[in-house]
Amino acid sequence: MVRPYAIKGKKRKNRGEKYDKKEQEHEEQVEEEEEKEPAKRAAIEKPTEEVVGKEEEEGGEAGTDELVGIPIVPSDKKNNKNGVIFVLEKASLEVAKVGKSFQLLNSDDHANFLRKNNKNPADYRPDITHQALLSILDSPVNKAGRLQAVYVRTEKGVLFEVKPHVRIPRTYKRFSGIMLQLLQKLNITAVGKREKLLRVIKNPVTNYFPVNSRKIGFSYSSDKLVKMRKYVDAVGDDVNIIFVVGEMAHGKIKLDYIDDFIAISGYPLSAAMCIARITEALADKWSIL
Repeated sequence: MVRPYAIKGKKRKNRGEKYDKKEQEHEEQVEEEEEKEPAKRAAIEKPTEEVVGKEEEEGGEAGTDELVGIPIVPSDKKNNKNGVIFVLEKASLEVAKVGKSFQLLNSDDHANFLRKNNKNPADYRPDITHQALLSILDSPVNKAGRLQAVYVRTEKGVLFEVKPHVRIPRTYKRFSGIMLQLLQKLNITAVGKREKLLRVIKNPVTNYFPVNSRKIGFSYSSDKLVKMRKYVDAVGDDVNIIFVVGEMAHGKIKLDYIDDFIAISGYPLSAAMCIARITEALADKWSIL
């Protein structure tokens, strides 16, 4: 049965009316947007000083890494006194292509891969660096604004700087992702700012030391066994103290720029425990509670 032409034509007419109404509504919306556009442009082109000041004040809360969860920690920057610098040497942070993706090598997840490449899995311990950075950045010394800088040099000789106001991820999985991004892109910047929270820098590390500084290394095999509190008390207040801590699973650091090698315990200590003793002694010296 053929459909009547009258009904068909009627439907076309109704459709045409609907389209006409839609076109009219669209034209009205375009006209309204054109009227509002100059006001929007003026608002964008004319930033106020109040907004800029607020961004500077709230920069610590707003600035984060591209990966969510690396906020900036507020610290007491009004303190102009000499502080402390940490250098973490021989950190086991190495990136390799495992399968189809690049990964930060560690002894737990890549033991078979490392053995196939004639490498000892026990030497690949990025978790040591993770624990050491948490111990430094969580310390009252850092929160009081007395931590000047943290430098990390990998086993391969890559040197990078960690800003004192960065909050390192708590979990190893997220830390591994951050280190992978850093070693591939060479820096991690805060969103909305040009400040580089972590960045790869040129060697040697001594180029970044203050003029009046004392470089102190740690080794269990050192003949000079000291109490950390008495040792830091003997250092003058006008001297910047630089502590060099090894990040390897076994062995000791041998560096020419170190002024003094000391042992702070009769037993071997982990890097995180060694740093905890250092920061505790400095907090007592500077009356930081």
